[in-house]
Amino acid sequence: MSLRSLFAIAGATVTAVALATPANAALPSVLDATADSGTLAATQETLASRLGSSYGNTWLDQATGKLVVGVTDASRVAEVRAAGATAKVVKHSAAELAGVQSTLDGKAAGAAESVPASVTGWYVDPAANQVVVSVLNDDAAGLAWAKTAASGPVRTERVTDAPRPLWNIIGGQAIYFGGGRCSVGFNARNSAGTRYVITAGHCTELGGAVTGTGGSIGSVSGSSFPTNDYGRITVSSSAAVSTPLVDRYSSGSDVTVAGRTVTPVGGGVCRSGSTTGWKCGTVQAFNQTVNYGGGDIVYGLTRTNACAEPGDSGGSFVSNPGSGTRVQAQGLTSGGSGNCSSGGTTFFQPINEALTAYGLTLVTG
Repeated sequence: MSLRSLFAIAGATVTAVALATPANAALPSVLDATADSGTLAATQETLASRLGSSYGNTWLDQATGKLVVGVTDASRVAEVRAAGATAKVVKHSAAELAGVQSTLDGKAAGAAESVPASVTGWYVDPAANQVVVSVLNDDAAGLAWAKTAASGPVRTERVTDAPRPLWNIIGGQAIYFGGGRCSVGFNARNSAGTRYVITAGHCTELGGAVTGTGGSIGSVSGSSFPTNDYGRITVSSSAAVSTPLVDRYSSGSDVTVAGRTVTPVGGGVCRSGSTTGWKCGTVQAFNQTVNYGGGDIVYGLTRTNACAEPGDSGGSFVSNPGSGTRVQAQGLTSGGSGNCSSGGTTFFQPINEALTAYGLTLVTG
C-alpha cells in the first residue's frame, strides 16, 4: 500500500506524535514501512502542518523503506528527524507541485478535447519532486502538450498502455445484440483461460457483436437453438471483468455463484433478468419438452413458477439464497407463459448441459 493510501485511511483525527525531544533524551527510532499506519499518518500530518510552506511531501523510500519528508529549507531538517522521519532537502514544495498539477487539471477541465488522447494522465511524484505527465509511446503531440500546458518541475514518462475504465459482467444484467436485448446468464472459462458469457441460444442466434451495461463484451461464438437453448459469447474486451455475481436488483446485494449443484423438484429457485429483476419460485419439473411454436421445440428444460418477461431471456437461474448471499447456478432463462403482474410459468435451460457441451467451467467465488 502506498504511503498516500495510508494517510487517507488514517484520517485527520489521528493524534500527532511529539515533535520535540528533550535535550537529554535519545531521538526516536527512525520510522519505516514496518511502523503502524496510524503512526506514519500522524507523523505526516503533523510535519505537513508544522513545516508549512517548507513542506515538500512525504513518501516511503523504495530502497530502504524509511519514511522520508522533503523540506525546502535546510534549517528545518532537525524538526523532521525529531519526529522519527528521514529528511531530504528538495527544491519544490508540496504546495508548488500541487499548483502545477492544478494548472494541468484546469487545462483539461476548460477544454478536455484539447488534451491529446496520447496524454494518459498526470500526477505528483514526491520522491522525484516533480509533476509527471504520462504520454503514450512518446507521441509527439502528447509531449508537446506536456511541455506547454504548465511551467515548472514537469517531466514526461513513456507508457505503453492507455488506461481504460473497468466494468463487471454480472448475471441478470442486460446484454445487447444487433437485433435485441437479453440478459447475462453466467460467466465461464475454458481450460486455456478464454472467457465466455453463457446465455440463451435464442439470444445468441442473433449473432454478431455483443455489448453490456459498461460497453463492448465480444462476439457470439456458439449457439444452440432450438432443441437446446444455450449459447456463448467470447469475452474479448479487456475492460470487461468476469465475475461470479448475480444481480438481485432492488431485492438486495449481488449474490455469489459458488457452484452448480442442482436444486430438486419442490426446491426454491430465483432468477435475475434485465426486464423484471429478481424473481423467485420453485422447481416444478425436470426434463420438460417445450413447443415455442414455428417449429421451435426445446427438450430437457426445467419448469418453474418464477415469473419472467421478454428481455429476461438468458438470465441467471440460481438456488434461492434465503438470508444468505451464496447460490448454486441452475440455468438460463428460456421462455414461458404469463408475466410478472399476473404470474406465470417459466422454463430454464439447465446450465450443466451448456457447460458440458462447450467444455467450460463456471466463474465462482
